[in-house]
Amino acid sequence: MNPSFNIFKKIITNPIKFRFFLFTKLPAAFFAGLRIHHFDDNSCVVRIRYSWFTMNPFKSIYFAVEAMAAEMCSGMLAFGQVYKRIPKVSMLVVKMEVAFIKKATGVILFSCEDGQMIQNAINDAIATGEGKTIVCKSIGKNSANDIVAEFNITWSFKAK
Repeated sequence: MNPSFNIFKKIITNPIKFRFFLFTKLPAAFFAGLRIHHFDDNSCVVRIRYSWFTMNPFKSIYFAVEAMAAEMCSGMLAFGQVYKRIPKVSMLVVKMEVAFIKKATGVILFSCEDGQMIQNAINDAIATGEGKTIVCKSIGKNSANDIVAEFNITWSFKAK
Protein backbone atom coordinates (compact mmCIF):
# COMPACT_ATOMS: atom_id res chain seq x y z
CA MET A 1 0.00 0.00 0.00
CA ASN A 2 1.06 3.58 -0.66
CA PRO A 3 2.71 5.00 2.50
CA SER A 4 0.81 8.28 1.92
CA PHE A 5 -2.60 6.60 1.59
CA ASN A 6 -3.68 7.50 5.13
CA ILE A 7 -2.79 11.17 4.55
CA PHE A 8 -5.03 11.14 1.47
CA LYS A 9 -7.77 9.31 3.42
CA LYS A 10 -7.77 12.05 6.08
CA ILE A 11 -8.30 14.68 3.36
CA ILE A 12 -11.05 12.74 1.57
CA THR A 13 -12.98 11.77 4.70
CA ASN A 14 -12.98 15.30 6.15
CA PRO A 15 -16.12 16.97 4.71
CA ILE A 16 -14.59 20.46 4.50
CA LYS A 17 -11.27 19.31 3.03
CA PHE A 18 -13.12 17.02 0.60
CA ARG A 19 -15.31 19.87 -0.66
CA PHE A 20 -12.21 22.04 -1.13
CA PHE A 21 -10.55 19.14 -2.99
CA LEU A 22 -13.59 18.86 -5.27
CA PHE A 23 -13.86 22.61 -5.81
CA THR A 24 -10.20 22.88 -6.85
CA LYS A 25 -9.70 19.54 -8.67
CA LEU A 26 -13.17 18.41 -9.82
CA PRO A 27 -15.49 21.44 -9.91
CA ALA A 28 -18.26 19.67 -11.86
CA ALA A 29 -18.44 17.03 -9.10
CA PHE A 30 -18.49 19.80 -6.50
CA PHE A 31 -21.50 21.51 -8.10
CA ALA A 32 -23.28 18.20 -8.69
CA GLY A 33 -23.02 17.47 -4.97
CA LEU A 34 -21.02 14.23 -5.02
CA ARG A 35 -20.08 13.06 -1.52
CA ILE A 36 -17.90 10.30 -0.12
CA HIS A 37 -20.13 7.92 1.85
CA HIS A 38 -17.36 5.41 2.69
CA PHE A 39 -13.63 5.20 1.94
CA ASP A 40 -10.88 2.75 2.86
CA ASP A 41 -8.04 1.03 1.00
CA ASN A 42 -10.33 -1.65 -0.45
CA SER A 43 -13.59 0.13 -1.22
CA CYS A 44 -15.18 3.48 -1.85
CA VAL A 45 -18.83 4.53 -1.93
CA VAL A 46 -19.92 7.82 -3.50
CA ARG A 47 -23.37 9.32 -2.90
CA ILE A 48 -25.35 11.34 -5.41
CA ARG A 49 -28.83 12.73 -5.05
CA TYR A 50 -31.55 13.65 -7.49
CA SER A 51 -31.89 17.43 -7.43
CA TRP A 52 -32.48 20.38 -9.72
CA PHE A 53 -28.76 20.45 -10.57
CA THR A 54 -28.47 16.70 -11.34
CA MET A 55 -31.77 16.12 -13.14
CA ASN A 56 -32.46 15.41 -16.78
CA PRO A 57 -35.73 16.15 -18.65
CA PHE A 58 -37.04 12.66 -17.75
CA LYS A 59 -37.10 13.29 -13.97
CA SER A 60 -34.08 11.15 -13.18
CA ILE A 61 -30.38 11.75 -12.56
CA TYR A 62 -28.51 12.85 -15.68
CA PHE A 63 -26.27 10.07 -17.01
CA ALA A 64 -23.15 12.26 -16.85
CA VAL A 65 -23.64 12.76 -13.10
CA GLU A 66 -23.96 8.99 -12.67
CA ALA A 67 -20.74 8.59 -14.69
CA MET A 68 -18.96 11.11 -12.43
CA ALA A 69 -19.98 9.18 -9.33
CA ALA A 70 -19.04 5.82 -10.84
CA GLU A 71 -15.65 7.11 -11.97
CA MET A 72 -15.03 8.83 -8.65
CA CYS A 73 -15.53 5.74 -6.51
CA SER A 74 -12.87 3.80 -8.44
CA GLY A 75 -10.79 6.94 -9.02
CA MET A 76 -10.53 7.79 -5.32
CA LEU A 77 -9.14 4.29 -4.66
CA ALA A 78 -6.58 4.81 -7.43
CA PHE A 79 -5.75 8.39 -6.41
CA GLY A 80 -5.13 7.23 -2.84
CA GLN A 81 -2.56 4.74 -4.14
CA VAL A 82 -0.72 7.26 -6.36
CA TYR A 83 -0.92 10.22 -3.93
CA LYS A 84 2.62 11.50 -3.22
CA ARG A 85 4.00 8.18 -4.49
CA ILE A 86 7.69 7.85 -5.35
CA PRO A 87 8.17 7.20 -8.18
CA LYS A 88 5.19 9.18 -9.43
CA VAL A 89 2.49 7.15 -11.14
CA SER A 90 0.12 8.54 -13.76
CA MET A 91 -3.49 7.36 -13.91
CA LEU A 92 -5.97 7.76 -16.72
CA VAL A 93 -9.41 6.46 -17.68
CA VAL A 94 -9.02 4.87 -21.11
CA LYS A 95 -12.44 3.25 -21.54
CA MET A 96 -15.86 3.20 -19.96
CA GLU A 97 -18.71 0.76 -20.56
CA VAL A 98 -22.07 1.16 -18.88
CA ALA A 99 -25.43 -0.50 -18.51
CA PHE A 100 -28.27 1.69 -17.26
CA ILE A 101 -30.69 -0.75 -15.67
CA LYS A 102 -33.23 1.35 -13.82
CA LYS A 103 -34.23 5.00 -13.58
CA ALA A 104 -31.97 6.79 -11.07
CA THR A 105 -34.01 8.90 -8.66
CA GLY A 106 -33.59 9.80 -5.02
CA VAL A 107 -30.26 8.93 -3.40
CA ILE A 108 -27.92 6.66 -5.36
CA LEU A 109 -24.81 5.04 -3.87
CA PHE A 110 -22.06 4.03 -6.30
CA SER A 111 -19.61 1.52 -4.90
CA CYS A 112 -16.31 0.05 -6.06
CA GLU A 113 -14.57 -2.74 -4.16
CA ASP A 114 -11.49 -3.10 -6.37
CA GLY A 115 -8.96 -1.45 -4.07
CA GLN A 116 -6.68 -4.48 -3.86
CA MET A 117 -6.70 -4.94 -7.64
CA ILE A 118 -5.78 -1.27 -8.05
CA GLN A 119 -2.93 -1.58 -5.52
CA ASN A 120 -1.60 -4.65 -7.35
CA ALA A 121 -1.77 -2.92 -10.75
CA ILE A 122 0.11 0.13 -9.48
CA ASN A 123 2.74 -2.02 -7.79
CA ASP A 124 3.17 -4.01 -11.05
CA ALA A 125 3.49 -0.79 -13.06
CA ILE A 126 6.22 0.45 -10.69
CA ALA A 127 8.03 -2.91 -10.59
CA THR A 128 8.05 -3.46 -14.36
CA GLY A 129 8.25 0.13 -15.56
CA GLU A 130 5.48 -0.69 -18.05
CA GLY A 131 1.93 0.57 -18.24
CA LYS A 132 -0.77 -1.55 -16.65
CA THR A 133 -4.50 -1.49 -17.38
CA ILE A 134 -7.32 -2.89 -15.27
CA VAL A 135 -11.11 -2.82 -15.37
CA CYS A 136 -12.87 -1.64 -12.23
CA LYS A 137 -16.57 -2.19 -11.60
CA SER A 138 -18.71 0.56 -10.09
CA ILE A 139 -22.27 -0.34 -9.21
CA GLY A 140 -24.99 2.21 -8.46
CA LYS A 141 -27.88 1.24 -6.19
CA ASN A 142 -30.94 3.14 -5.05
CA SER A 143 -32.41 3.25 -1.52
CA ALA A 144 -34.31 0.00 -2.19
CA ASN A 145 -30.91 -1.63 -2.96
CA ASP A 146 -31.91 -2.06 -6.63
CA ILE A 147 -29.09 -1.73 -9.15
CA VAL A 148 -29.64 1.33 -11.33
CA ALA A 149 -26.36 1.24 -13.30
CA GLU A 150 -23.21 -0.81 -13.71
CA PHE A 151 -20.02 0.81 -14.98
CA ASN A 152 -16.85 -0.94 -16.12
CA ILE A 153 -14.08 1.64 -16.05
CA THR A 154 -10.72 0.80 -17.59
CA TRP A 155 -7.84 2.52 -15.82
CA SER A 156 -4.28 2.81 -17.06
CA PHE A 157 -1.35 3.24 -14.66
CA LYS A 158 2.23 4.03 -15.57
CA ALA A 159 5.24 4.84 -13.42
CA LYS A 160 6.97 8.04 -14.48
